[in-house]
Amino acid sequence: MQKEDFHPKISIIGCGNVGTRYAYALIIRGIARQIVMVDIDRKRLEGEVMDLSHTAPYTVPVSIIAGNYEDIVDSDIVVITVGRNQKPGETRLDLAKKNVELYKQIIPEIQNQAPKAIYLIVSNPVDILSYAAYKISGKPQNEVFGSGTSLDTARFRFLLAKHCNINPQNVHGYILGEHGDSEFAVWNSAMIGGILIKDFCAMRKFVDLSDSDKKFQALFEEVRDSAYQIIEKKGETSYGIGLALTRISQAIINDENTIIPVSVLIQDFYEINDLYLSLPSIINRNGVQEALKIELNDEEVKNFKYSATKIKDTIKNINFD
Repeated sequence: MQKEDFHPKISIIGCGNVGTRYAYALIIRGIARQIVMVDIDRKRLEGEVMDLSHTAPYTVPVSIIAGNYEDIVDSDIVVITVGRNQKPGETRLDLAKKNVELYKQIIPEIQNQAPKAIYLIVSNPVDILSYAAYKISGKPQNEVFGSGTSLDTARFRFLLAKHCNINPQNVHGYILGEHGDSEFAVWNSAMIGGILIKDFCAMRKFVDLSDSDKKFQALFEEVRDSAYQIIEKKGETSYGIGLALTRISQAIINDENTIIPVSVLIQDFYEINDLYLSLPSIINRNGVQEALKIELNDEEVKNFKYSATKIKDTIKNINFD
């Protein structure tokens, strides 16, 4: 029997912890009318779909399918979380090469069924795999982007809010660059309630300005190292990224023109070209309408270029054809 094709339709390729948490958040938020989940572990996939389907009496109606690639046809968004994890003794380059080879298999499968969808990349290393998806698919750059530092930025805002005893929704600031060890905080423009963060902290006496750089650096390091700490304690991270992906999806489906830091193709930004890194970007029904080339101070430019060098050093050793 032919499956009904509802919209908005979101397909998830790879349904481990991240893919499943994302699906659960989509259901609770009522963003999708149909969710197609695809995974190589068919038995687990069917169990996850059964479990998720039993939320129906308490949620907005949504069709959830344990599918194959042919079921993702006409998707509005395809979210790719599938990827191999880094093993002991493997380098970041080893992991990148293996996951690019995996993408060479799955991106053509996705394109055959959902060529017009927005492709949202989540697998790590996300900046390199976003670039791989862009190169392999040949799709316009606005239709292929990565989750980037959307989660890192959420952690940043949470910790700043906690430090200043303010609702995190009133904190405006970004973690940019690589989603990884070379990411950096844009303190130059971070604000709470329209007030620059250092001025706000001084006004509320949360930071002694004579010691502010040291304390802000410690806060940033907590943001940067959060994933390592969570993985050490529970083995993986998935709730935060699940909601970050849901927020990005909502911005696409509702054509919101919402600004979120995501991994986008960088062109002519501080002399950096042809690689993916995170910048604040306007997200709407067409994907990334525009990556905002925000002004960075000298130290932030240095950090952004360092991120670019790290990514370039990796991708030059990878064959994307």
